[in-house]
Amino acid sequence: MHGPASSGWLLVALCAATGVYCLLRMRSGVEEQRSAAGGEALMGFGMAAMAVPAAVFTPPAWVWPGYAVVFGAAGLRALWAARSGRHHLHHLVGAAAMVYMAVAMTGSPAHTHAHGASGTPVLTGVLLLYFTGYVLLTGVRLIPVVAVTGGGPGTPVASAADGAGAGGRTAAAWGDRPELALACRLSMAIGMLAMLLPL
Repeated sequence: MHGPASSGWLLVALCAATGVYCLLRMRSGVEEQRSAAGGEALMGFGMAAMAVPAAVFTPPAWVWPGYAVVFGAAGLRALWAARSGRHHLHHLVGAAAMVYMAVAMTGSPAHTHAHGASGTPVLTGVLLLYFTGYVLLTGVRLIPVVAVTGGGPGTPVASAADGAGAGGRTAAAWGDRPELALACRLSMAIGMLAMLLPL
């Protein structure tokens, strides 16, 4: 994000594409998918905007307090939603990380995209550890697990990512597939690591 412009633009593209996919997931027929997708879309687009190389655009000083307010509100919403699902706790940590980076950028003399911004080393380290662990665990969960569905040598095998469950259920719609939502969160966690490293 803060090194060569090419890596910054790659991060912008990754986060923006993730945000677009999350917007599409908001059309899902599954309530849980819709409720999570809105916050994830906000996170994706917010990260994309924050990752724009400073050589291209340096935002005015008022942008960073605005980020802190928006993602502070998103964090409160995630905290409230965590009563119904643990995955909202990850959204809470992501929103807190965005608030933290925005505050660090506000304190940066040049108000550039965290280039030269100084965060609190302990808090930065805790967030880096969390997102590194999340990336590793989510990556492992996305590895297809071959499951034998009964019988002998002629029995078909299915992977965990196939979307068809036991009992011959039909495959879920592409926007409702849990492994795609996991891949979306994995992409944003990788982006978050890239953004936290310069702090």
